[in-house]
Amino acid sequence: MRRLLSSYWQPDEGMLVKKPFGIGYTLNLANWRSWIALAIVGALVYQERSGGSEEAETEMEDDPVEVIVD
Repeated sequence: MRRLLSSYWQPDEGMLVKKPFGIGYTLNLANWRSWIALAIVGALVYQERSGGSEEAETEMEDDPVEVIVD
């Protein structure tokens, strides 16, 4: 468990560090750039779940489209 937790907090490394198990990389939470990336992702997820922008609402208010099938 200690190895797992210490793999996400490596002050001497860059923004990405090797995962403790599996393949690939993960964010290094000791790096300030990782926190900015997490904040941006969180803001985008929040915006998507809260309904997006007003443009999407105006598109839904358009008149219905008539579809003709031959």
